Amino acid sequence: MTRRERVLDAINHKDTDFAPYNIELTHQAHERLTQYVGDPDYIDQIGNHITKAYYDGYLQETEPGSGYWLDHFGVNWNRNGADKDIGVIEGFVLTEPSMKGYSFPELDEQKLRREYEEVIANAGDRCRIAAIGFSMFERAWTLRGMENLLMDMIIDPEFVHELLDGICEHNLKIVNIAMEYPFDGFHFGDDWGQQKGTIMGPKHWQRFIKPRMAKMYERISSAGRFVSQHSCGDIQDLFPDLIEIGLNMYQTFQPEIYDLKSVKREFGKDLTFWGGISTQRALPFVTPDEVKKITHETIAIMSAGGGYIAAPTHDVPFDVPPENIVALVEAFQNQG
Repeated sequence: MTRRERVLDAINHKDTDFAPYNIELTHQAHERLTQYVGDPDYIDQIGNHITKAYYDGYLQETEPGSGYWLDHFGVNWNRNGADKDIGVIEGFVLTEPSMKGYSFPELDEQKLRREYEEVIANAGDRCRIAAIGFSMFERAWTLRGMENLLMDMIIDPEFVHELLDGICEHNLKIVNIAMEYPFDGFHFGDDWGQQKGTIMGPKHWQRFIKPRMAKMYERISSAGRFVSQHSCGDIQDLFPDLIEIGLNMYQTFQPEIYDLKSVKREFGKDLTFWGGISTQRALPFVTPDEVKKITHETIAIMSAGGGYIAAPTHDVPFDVPPENIVALVEAFQNQG
């Protein structure tokens, strides 16, 4: 069985010989791991089952070494703090609830196609996924500011509809191009959850976010590909809606938020869960032996009947000891 076949069987809720797995690292975690194992290519050799072509707005550093990055949407990102991979936004592109004077960027189609072709050419037997980061709510609040956008949902909903429609149409251009290539699925990144409950509440999510996600999901499903959605936090209230509009796989699946057994029992027939090994409360703090124990227990709960991709709950952050990353790799590779 190839790695691609193993992932697709898991998504189709079939038992596999072992749970497919995937580990991704932040840049800082990768640097620490490289120093520890002495091999910068270590993570590329562990048997990861998924490869992604990821669009996030094409950030470029404004000046070499400045730590400030500008994306194609006009958002300025400050990466001089603890987070070197994403950072925090500086200022608002949309200072008022109005689209007047703002145009969405022209998509660099040639660059996107080059990236897609490179990922496909180097995929080997891995599952191939195209992806958009900051795909709806996040793209909107990076332009407007989160607090402003949440208030706009109540005070100026027509502006929010116009903004989200623009984001959706931009994304659909990317989705349409991706569907020309032999990707197995499409992955959307968009954080909707807090540690308890959704950021904007289910009603506002259903009003503003759901219709646009449904439109994008349908485009992918109609092409015969699976749909994957990332959201940090607690979005269990949204699972029925997401299943209704065609979601196949949910990532990030945080065990400090979700009860693994009950979620698997209630939603496991409809959703594949991707994640489950906590980067918040486990990987940074426990011993390597405890990492292996937690990993094997999680796989045992989540992989029965398929429907599970074993992975950390997020890109592994800089505060995870490299010996724990190695222990996680060994646990994935030796599932018994």
